Amino acid sequence: VVFRGTRDSSRRGDSESAGERTAERNCADVLSLARMTGPYEWNPMPHVLDVACPTCRSAALFEFAEVVRIHRRDDIPFFEESSLFEHQMFDGGAQGRWHGAVYYSLLHGPAETTIDNLPAGYAPSDWNHSTFLYRSHGTDEGAVACGGCGRRARHHLDWPSDALFQIAYRGQVLWAFHRESAQELRDYVASANRNRQGYRWELFLRHVPTVFLTAKARETVVKRLDRIL
Repeated sequence: VVFRGTRDSSRRGDSESAGERTAERNCADVLSLARMTGPYEWNPMPHVLDVACPTCRSAALFEFAEVVRIHRRDDIPFFEESSLFEHQMFDGGAQGRWHGAVYYSLLHGPAETTIDNLPAGYAPSDWNHSTFLYRSHGTDEGAVACGGCGRRARHHLDWPSDALFQIAYRGQVLWAFHRESAQELRDYVASANRNRQGYRWELFLRHVPTVFLTAKARETVVKRLDRIL
């Protein structure tokens, strides 16, 4: 799932009726529900998450690593020997495996102010996060930083088990990416209005299972969310 906003309607003919557009939106909602094989979908995800520290379980930050494809075999030794990068192999499916240079900004700092002296054809900005909530490399590699115990290290994200903001209700887990999305989740559950327009995390709220949104569940779920916020 790529967070690129709504579908581009400019390609549709002017003759498309409002009824057809409504039917399309309803169909999209049905397909979204049909895909919920787990607690609920978590892509697209923000690049920085609030997690429980794997060492002390205090509040910590997790930030995804960024991966850039290594263009030439002659460049591999540079990235293998650099203290800023980690060289990894990635599966490209039918296109075969490829070499990637992994950068952890939470460990080393912003790419553009930290990385220099790269081989020709690369720029520090190549390791900036995308403006979209999307990881092109598709891995769960990143780093965690905890203000409680001081841990700052690489970490393979185990989501949603790592989520700091999560509650249990009727055998299911309700979670949020970070405090901002958790607050919107709380407000959305508390409201009887299921219109998601106006919420910053509208696409995230779209995948909240119905069990948490019923009138019967509302009071209990809101109280448990309030407790962790």
